Amino acid sequence: MNWLTALNSRLSRWAMYIAVAGLIGIVAVVVSSVFWRYILNDSPIWSEQVALLLVIIVAMAGASAGVRDEGHIGLESLIGLLPQKSQFWIGSLVGVLTAIFGVLLCWGAAHMGFAVKQNVIPTLHISEFYRYLPCMIAGVLIVSFSIEHLIAMFTDKEVTPSWH
Repeated sequence: MNWLTALNSRLSRWAMYIAVAGLIGIVAVVVSSVFWRYILNDSPIWSEQVALLLVIIVAMAGASAGVRDEGHIGLESLIGLLPQKSQFWIGSLVGVLTAIFGVLLCWGAAHMGFAVKQNVIPTLHISEFYRYLPCMIAGVLIVSFSIEHLIAMFTDKEVTPSWH
């Protein structure tokens, strides 16, 4: 499990770096677009599509990193009232369902991405496939992070957060 923890810790950290860089990119694109539109009276045609692509990247990178550090939505206070054995099995169920979600996210995004691969985003001149690539990567990361959590639960260990 040590190699999986080391790998997942790095992947999660890089996902967060990418999410932060994407947020900075969104701010830069929107501010520059407003400047070009209202000051220079010449709106860039690419800004909306770049901002949309960055939003997808930020959401998927942030969501996958959130799964690794258990930042996803949970009912901790309600689960904490249950017996220890019930907590374990509910945690296991959550881990399995999260992994299934990751598989479905990756599969669905790959299906859509390859279906629109020939289409081009007109203002960026790149394939529509790139809109779905962050979702595919996030799905793979979510599965890996869920497997790590499940192994940790069954071996009675803790997953060290990426930001330790």
